[in-house]
Amino acid sequence: MVIRRILFTVLAVASLAVGVYAQTPATKVAVISVQGAIIGTKDGQKAAQELEAKFAPKRKELSDRQAEIAALNDQLRKGSNTMAQDKQAQMERDAEDKNKRLQRDTQDANDEWNTEQQRLLQSLGQRMIAVIEKYAKDNGYSIVIDVSNPNTPVLYASSAIDITQDIISLYDKTSTNGGPAATPQAPAPTGSAVKPKMPGSVARPTPPGTVSPGVKK
Repeated sequence: MVIRRILFTVLAVASLAVGVYAQTPATKVAVISVQGAIIGTKDGQKAAQELEAKFAPKRKELSDRQAEIAALNDQLRKGSNTMAQDKQAQMERDAEDKNKRLQRDTQDANDEWNTEQQRLLQSLGQRMIAVIEKYAKDNGYSIVIDVSNPNTPVLYASSAIDITQDIISLYDKTSTNGGPAATPQAPAPTGSAVKPKMPGSVARPTPPGTVSPGVKK
């Protein structure tokens, strides 16, 4: 009799749990590659092209100077057995000085590149977040996960819930001269969803200095 009452109680609780679960609406989740979305938009592609064009002269200058140092090192190697010792020492000092200056200038160019890129990312990222929020609200998503953010690793996500292309299309559709028009934002009510974080980095064109030249003696 005791066993029967216990079994009846367990079944009753299980039935109640199933009923509650059935009445609870399912949480709608989506994933997106924010990096891919930014680069995939017309604004993102335009920004990348402008950044490349701006730094193209500096890239060529650094490449030419690197080639000059390589030629000087090659000359030193070929003439090491026949060249006067004092001349060889002078050429080695010249090559080393050129290399040090090139390293400093390359670092400065890369720092400037990173600063300019972050400025562009902040602008494009803010617009992208606004588009994602609107899309999520309009389509009933409770959570949108950025799979391109290393701080939110995702082991598996079905392509059926990937909204990256939808966001790119919506961004381009609503973009007017560099992004969707800003709309007034009402203060967030207590208990509202946490705002998504701005992406820390995105796939990008190669910075001006990509190879560290060395002096071979």
